[in-house]
Amino acid sequence: MFPRRTNATPNDELVRIGTTPDMFDEADEVHISVVFTWDLPWAEWAAKQWASVAPVKMGGPAFNEPGRDFVPGMYMKHGYVITSRGCPNRCWFCAVPKREGFQLRELPVTDGWIVTDDNLLACSTKHIDAVFEMLARQSHRPQFVGGLEAAILTPKMSTRLRELRPESLWFAYDTPNDLEPLIEAGKMLLGAGFTKASNVLRCYVLCGYKGDTFEKAQKRMGEAWGAGFMPMAMLYRDDRGTYSSDWKRFQREWANPVITAANCKKHFGK
Repeated sequence: MFPRRTNATPNDELVRIGTTPDMFDEADEVHISVVFTWDLPWAEWAAKQWASVAPVKMGGPAFNEPGRDFVPGMYMKHGYVITSRGCPNRCWFCAVPKREGFQLRELPVTDGWIVTDDNLLACSTKHIDAVFEMLARQSHRPQFVGGLEAAILTPKMSTRLRELRPESLWFAYDTPNDLEPLIEAGKMLLGAGFTKASNVLRCYVLCGYKGDTFEKAQKRMGEAWGAGFMPMAMLYRDDRGTYSSDWKRFQREWANPVITAANCKKHFGK
């Protein structure tokens, strides 16, 4: 059971999205997986409804508990994979370090091609080698959607990533300190053979937090674009999930790749 559908939500016959049981539903156990804290009230209500079908367990990132070993297809769609949990950084807006006990844990490497690790590049060389070997076996081009840390990217790693022929590489521009590493990462990746025109190089750009403005946010979009990355606005939300309609409108303008590409060329040129 999931409160809402995302790109990563499983789509098998046992999955239910934001609903209550009907007369044909039966199970030995019901699991409610909650990613976002603002979905917790709904999940608690849904647990009472599904308790008539089977014992209910609730879990997920919203509960601020360390993640377990990754089981392919169980709480994420087939193809998604998590090979490590945690991050050594202490970003003010991110709950991951606290949730994972301020540790970076390397998990058993299972098959998949959409890598969603919190900070894969912070893992040991041995672990990264195992992940890359796994990705090379897949019939799909890899996608690194969890966010790669620009500050620890190296020319050698840029070349290794290029050899995997990925469909997408996602980095992040969350704070002012991220800009210079992002610029350097762009130079390394373009030097390794990636091209800006391919739109393989992507960048999450955090926006809408306290003190941010539309002008500042658009400037960061342009800086990411100038560094060689297609930007995508990530709208900041507090624990209750609140945001203004104006910021949501801005986010929509900078989240769709087609619209974003047109905006970048209009405002920032080639």
